[in-house]
Amino acid sequence: MWMMWKRRKHLRGAATPVPLELCDRCGTAFPEADAVTGYVADSSCAQPLRPWFDGMRRITACCAAHYESVRDEYRLRPFVEEELWAAKIERVLRDGAPVCTLEELGRRTGLDEPDIHRAVAWHNDRLRRMREGDAGEGTSDGTG
Repeated sequence: MWMMWKRRKHLRGAATPVPLELCDRCGTAFPEADAVTGYVADSSCAQPLRPWFDGMRRITACCAAHYESVRDEYRLRPFVEEELWAAKIERVLRDGAPVCTLEELGRRTGLDEPDIHRAVAWHNDRLRRMREGDAGEGTSDGTG
């Protein structure tokens, strides 16, 4: 009888951890299995490990209503090609080996030289607007 008790106590050991997610709307932590997830178009998003998902952001919510709310916010945000290109360039410059030429940058980002120049101009304009106190919503024309 003592062995049965001892064995049962051993089986009650440490609890199995439950993977958690955070709601993008309210910040509530909840079990990963209950998550409502999907992808939305977002030109600021360059995926570090999955470049084929560039321009798509994964959103996670605790319920369908919060998911729809976050999704609707992204639907209102304009998709700016130059912003996506700037994010791709930033990823290459941050995570890879140093880049020496525009041709090399083009190969590593998949962009051609005119697009690289447009992305740099968009980025510089955004920095200027941020310094002036008007970051806008990520659009190059400030109408955001």
